Amino acid sequence: SSQSLSEEFAEAARQLKKEAPRIQFGKMDVTHQHDLRKEFNIRAFPTVKLFVNGSREDPIDCKGVRKASNFITWVKRRTGPSTVLINSTDQAEAIIKADDLAVIGFFRELHSDHVQVFCETARDVPEMPFGMTASEDVCENYGIQKSSLVVFRKGKPVHKEVLEDGRQNKLDLTRIIKTFTLDLVTEYNIETSVKIFDVPVENHILLFTPKNSETFNEIYQNYESAAAEFRGQILFVLVDTDEGRNGRIFEYFRIREIDVPALRILNLTSNAKYKMPADEVTVENLKEFCQSYLNGKAKQHLPSEEIPEDWDKMPVKVLVGKNFNRIIF
Repeated sequence: SSQSLSEEFAEAARQLKKEAPRIQFGKMDVTHQHDLRKEFNIRAFPTVKLFVNGSREDPIDCKGVRKASNFITWVKRRTGPSTVLINSTDQAEAIIKADDLAVIGFFRELHSDHVQVFCETARDVPEMPFGMTASEDVCENYGIQKSSLVVFRKGKPVHKEVLEDGRQNKLDLTRIIKTFTLDLVTEYNIETSVKIFDVPVENHILLFTPKNSETFNEIYQNYESAAAEFRGQILFVLVDTDEGRNGRIFEYFRIREIDVPALRILNLTSNAKYKMPADEVTVENLKEFCQSYLNGKAKQHLPSEEIPEDWDKMPVKVLVGKNFNRIIF
């Protein structure tokens, strides 16, 4: 909520006042300040912006940061080095084991485009520690031969991304790394919904199914297997149809009890929805559906009411989604 975010922001300001007194914090109610709202393009509340070197031009937006500790890391990485330089395996191990998640960049040399993109990515992901190294010993210890980014969870590598010239930009790397702040499949609820929308993946697949059904375990395992293949491209979400508080999301996708288990893909940018053509939730069906969507071949799903029996009786015909194309075109 706005209130809790304001409190976290105030806590970050208190701590940074001691550690970095040169960074000034301010709070402004722009309810009646229409000129300022327009100048800084304020569309949502609260909005946090960082102004650098006393300039009003192009302040940096602080998006998706909700905890004081992450605010502090975000500001420090914007005003100083964004990653820790690693010179030894012991130092690497200390960073990897200090937190649940850690990201290490392994490079042949420290003056390359890869390194610049990696450091820019670190600025936007304050939720986890970032380190980088060009030490041959450290690279050899982790079996790294090409410049790579490795995500570690609980001390073990869970994802390796080889950094090829010009192939990945900052957004690609941010998207891949941030998906690891979520589980492979994330169950939708009030707490997780905020996290889901903080991850910059615009394609979401949703499985609507009752968790207490006899077939749930099998369906869930299939769903998880497919999720591993599309990590960073499609976010896999589970919606428990037995949970009364999920009513609004059923309405939005027009899911009825008779439809479940149901699968929909939602594109957050266009709000377009897609329905899996097959009824069975198998790994093959899921992979085929996701791949056809990513290839731009999936048919958009436009929910429709049933055609009324008397639609053709009167001079003004009644059209719904199911008869619209046939009658009009």
